Amino acid sequence: MNNEHPFAPYVRILGKGKTGTRSLDFDEAREAFGMILRDEVEDLQLGAFLMLLRVKEETPEELAGFVQACRDYIGEPPAIAVDLDWSSYAGKRNQHPWYLLSALLLAQNGVRVFMHGTDGHTPGRAYAEACLAALGIEAAGDFDAVTAQLDERSFAFMPLAKLCPPLHQIVQLKPILGLRSPVNTLTRMLNPLRAPCSIQSVFHPNYARLHTGTDRLLGQPASLVFKGEAGEVEIKPHARTECQLLRDGEVSEFSWPRSLDGRPEPVSAPGASALRACWRGDQEDGYGLLAVQHTAAAALCLLRGHDADAALSLARDWWQQRDRDALG
Repeated sequence: MNNEHPFAPYVRILGKGKTGTRSLDFDEAREAFGMILRDEVEDLQLGAFLMLLRVKEETPEELAGFVQACRDYIGEPPAIAVDLDWSSYAGKRNQHPWYLLSALLLAQNGVRVFMHGTDGHTPGRAYAEACLAALGIEAAGDFDAVTAQLDERSFAFMPLAKLCPPLHQIVQLKPILGLRSPVNTLTRMLNPLRAPCSIQSVFHPNYARLHTGTDRLLGQPASLVFKGEAGEVEIKPHARTECQLLRDGEVSEFSWPRSLDGRPEPVSAPGASALRACWRGDQEDGYGLLAVQHTAAAALCLLRGHDADAALSLARDWWQQRDRDALG
């Protein structure tokens, strides 16, 4: 190859050295990631690009450009009424995926929740798609199925492999690269149906400002970001949780108080059976109940502007009134 590859300038921008390196602007990031999604780059270039970004650390402008490129690839979404975009990309390792019951509790009370996520990139974790299937909730394969599921039960889950296949393939590179990449961050901000509210979790607290900064650039009306249990959108009862709330372009911070003393013991096999037993009332789980109710309450602060006490009171009422036969 005698001529320079069209993607080479983007790698050069990120890897030109201490004095020559700079971040991509929004348009550059959008074009670069669009080329990646269209399979117009070499594997060597993709690995270099992702790891240079990882070392440099991505900016809100870069992430916003990447997200927009993904939205360009997915296409203009159909007019599907949805209240809350819920991303699920980490998987649970030491605790059951209680956040799924939080989302279903909201849905049972009229909140239209669209969840998207992926699985398999880290062995030994319980992912949303498999756990939901075990509860009788199958993944949607297209937007028509999403519409039908939202109309039927106000909840739908669509795997990233169906939503944006090339992005799913990049997420699966984690075992090869040995590190998370910016892709693991941008997936949480996709909001492909443009829900007015988006709830996201981060692995590290300092990433929260990165998320809200990106959401602001993308024109997201409202979002809530916090460090959830194992990286999923789940309030940890045993820890104080620092939250970043974006509403109409303004960011505010608040702390969600701990509700449990001491650290819980890890569970041996995270999965859906404990969720079913807890929802039906067959088995009491103090940690799980706190995680479900407090996560639902945090979402209500985002959705309805409630303060923590009012939101938690409503979440507890909804839990007491839940349809115990709703899960398979």
